[in-house]
Amino acid sequence: MSLTTSTKKTGTVWDTIKTVLYAIGIALVIRTAAVEPFNIPSGSMIPTLLVGDYLFVSKFSYGYSRYSLPFGAPLVPGRILAREPERGDVAVFKLPRDNSTDYIKRIVGLPGDRIQVTGGVLHINGLPVKRERVEDFLEGSGRATQRYAQYVETLPNGRTHRIIEVSDDGPLDNTAVFVVPAGHFFAMGDNRDNSLDSRVLSGVGYVPEVNLVGRAEFTFFSTNGEARIWEVWKWPFAIRIGRMFRGIV
Repeated sequence: MSLTTSTKKTGTVWDTIKTVLYAIGIALVIRTAAVEPFNIPSGSMIPTLLVGDYLFVSKFSYGYSRYSLPFGAPLVPGRILAREPERGDVAVFKLPRDNSTDYIKRIVGLPGDRIQVTGGVLHINGLPVKRERVEDFLEGSGRATQRYAQYVETLPNGRTHRIIEVSDDGPLDNTAVFVVPAGHFFAMGDNRDNSLDSRVLSGVGYVPEVNLVGRAEFTFFSTNGEARIWEVWKWPFAIRIGRMFRGIV
């Protein structure tokens, strides 16, 4: 018994639909359980991350909560397979005040820590965090180049990373003492004078464990934004080749 042309076409269409559904299902599983791509729209994490960086975030690093799922679907109670971030991790989390906006900052304070910034220097549990002046960070090019003081900061667990400071007497360079509540973390941007972070309790504040999305692992693409998608001839000058497939520390 042979199939009619109509039956064959119906079978082909249904096979295509099933393939697409399978692909979507696999992509959702990977995005939920393994890795998720993000892009950097602001300069709060300069010099570690630049505007136009695209990166992968590991979803399994801290376990899973409702915010590991698409649209924050309330299907996971609390956090399962939970693992606490290490001091110095660059983490993506949902902004506590709306539980929907993605933020990326560096975790500097763990539950129970006392955090304070004095004269631009981060203090953890009463002790100043070591910072060493290195070469200036340069932003822009030609006459528009701006220079910022750059430091290597060494956290109590030995993790090092770079930060930049416009000055040491800005609005967030001298703070009160913050005591990190149980089940929460204190996050700061590496661009210390241009970051809305846990130092602003009404803006970001302490980050609940359940709001953690994952740990930033590496950049896979980066563009300086000077080439539109159709301006193919500009791509070689806009793509930051040196920032592709770089680990995030």
